Amino acid sequence: MADVVQYRLERMVNELDDLERRGLFSRREIAEIVKQRRKFEYRLKRPSPLKQDYLAYIEYEKQVDSLRRLRKKSIAREAKKKMKKSVSDFAGVSRILDIYQLAVMRYKGDIDLWFRYLEFCRERRNGRMKKVLAQVIRFHPKVPGVWIYAAAWEFDHNLNVMAARALMQSGLRVCPTSEDLWVEYLRMELTYLNKLKARKVALGEDEGTLINDHRNANEEQWKEENKDLFMSLDKERESRDVSNGLNEESKKKSNMFQEQGLIILRTIYSSAVEAIPSSFSLRTQFFEILETINLAGSKEMQKAILSDIKRDFSAEPEYWDWLARLETIDPESTQETSTDIMPSRLQKAVQVYEEALKFLPSPVMFNLYTKFLMDAIVSGEKTQNSEPFNDFELSVGSLSHLLMVYEKAENMGCLTEELACQHVSLYLQLGKLDEAGKLAEKFCGGKFSGTVHLWLLRVSVEMKYITRKCPLSRADLLSVFELLRSILTKVAISEAEGLWLMALKFFSNHKQFFDKLVDISLVSLAKDGGSKNGFCLSSAIVNFVLQKDGIQCARQLYKRFLALPRPGLAVYKNCIELELNLAAMGDKECLTNVRKLFESALTTFDQDVNLWRDYYLMEIKMGTSETAAAVHWRARKKLKDAASLICPAQL
Repeated sequence: MADVVQYRLERMVNELDDLERRGLFSRREIAEIVKQRRKFEYRLKRPSPLKQDYLAYIEYEKQVDSLRRLRKKSIAREAKKKMKKSVSDFAGVSRILDIYQLAVMRYKGDIDLWFRYLEFCRERRNGRMKKVLAQVIRFHPKVPGVWIYAAAWEFDHNLNVMAARALMQSGLRVCPTSEDLWVEYLRMELTYLNKLKARKVALGEDEGTLINDHRNANEEQWKEENKDLFMSLDKERESRDVSNGLNEESKKKSNMFQEQGLIILRTIYSSAVEAIPSSFSLRTQFFEILETINLAGSKEMQKAILSDIKRDFSAEPEYWDWLARLETIDPESTQETSTDIMPSRLQKAVQVYEEALKFLPSPVMFNLYTKFLMDAIVSGEKTQNSEPFNDFELSVGSLSHLLMVYEKAENMGCLTEELACQHVSLYLQLGKLDEAGKLAEKFCGGKFSGTVHLWLLRVSVEMKYITRKCPLSRADLLSVFELLRSILTKVAISEAEGLWLMALKFFSNHKQFFDKLVDISLVSLAKDGGSKNGFCLSSAIVNFVLQKDGIQCARQLYKRFLALPRPGLAVYKNCIELELNLAAMGDKECLTNVRKLFESALTTFDQDVNLWRDYYLMEIKMGTSETAAAVHWRARKKLKDAASLICPAQL
């Protein structure tokens, strides 16, 4: 190993001498560079070098080469003449490429590493790109991104359309089910055709492009409609007559490009559909590409694609959702993104959704329908900067229509838990507490009686309703408590976290009801047990009592929780943290309680490494060396896997 490393370092002598001779690095800096390179070389010569070793070496060499280029520019600026290139100008890049080559040969299956290698070759333009592309294609022929990257490099950098087309076609033979390959192949062919047309335009033999530009079309239409407003001289009329003949020839050539583009699109589309007949997103992407280009017979092609999609995917809710949202897009909009939706277009989208519900009544379809309407409401708020939900009345799909959709879902038996929650939440956002309360009560008393989120909404409605009264009456508090008890005794603690926290917060200043909640929690914890991680009800109650009544009451309460069967590790950790905070202030009684809590927890969780470690670190910080050593000795004896336990020598 040492001989190989020494040999590689000796090959750097000419480069290092050149760096010192040109004044780019001092002798001390070069010695440090050699030291770092020797360290990296030894890492790479290990029996099993890590990927991070290669990347760290590459990053270091990039920083050295970047510093070299900066200093070279500085020296050239001071000398006011350009420095000639020498061996040090190429050695850094060559070494980085060699390290990349070693890395990808070691980790041939790491596609991310290959792409880093390719990006470095592309940035430095050193001539190794073709060789690396051939290697990555040989090792990863089933990765569509490799073929796309290679074709893009040939098309954009080498300007070799034939090679790019051959790569794309080879990729499609190997990966015929890749949507990205089919879409990028179509984009490449249309881009090439548009470049040919642009070349004709530059030579004065043609006009326009294949890309749709609605602004120019609108301007020409306006000029044609208002041509009487313009004064034209006789010479202009004569030149216009002469140019008419030329325009006819250019139109023929333009039509030739448009027809050729349509043939290309139709051919690729038919092949792609044959290869991936079940892909809905592939056809929508082809349709979107067709909308952005100006081809002969593009309208007929769009209709054909829409007909094919409807024939094959009319039973899918995603098709109807896509079709409805397509109606809201203005094809002649000059903006890339438009957030506002015209009422007429919104009406067409609503009609599509209504047709979909007749053809495919399902919870998924209703969910997509309501999501679309809510998006329309939100977009109306953003564009008009007005009060919530007011501007949506201007459109056909108003809030009343959204409420009708929720009611229709319920009547057709397609109402899900999510839709029911959205329905109640909508009334809450509108400030209609009575309607929200009645609706939540109906849902909670029906088939959604076990849905915690609906109960949470129902309880929050009741709380908002009674808090309007001042002061609160006992009858109101009792009604809310009974409502909470009816669900808290049925649902597991892990599912009702929000309900418990809401109840504890609401009744924190009402001792009688708070104590009843504690009794309910004791029964639930005895039945379900405590949690090792996540939400811990007993810890939440102890924290509430600590803030309200002090440490003595909190201590009495957590002892009741710890006396339950299977109290859970989370409550032990919370109580230990509570006592530790007080022990840090010098309370010796709290330190005794901490030790008791650790010992009690270890009787149940004696294989928990973190618990032993916390106990040991606590003794190191607050106890004596004897107590810390005793805890460490017990841990090593008790734990089956004591290797992860912290050793005294490591502190």
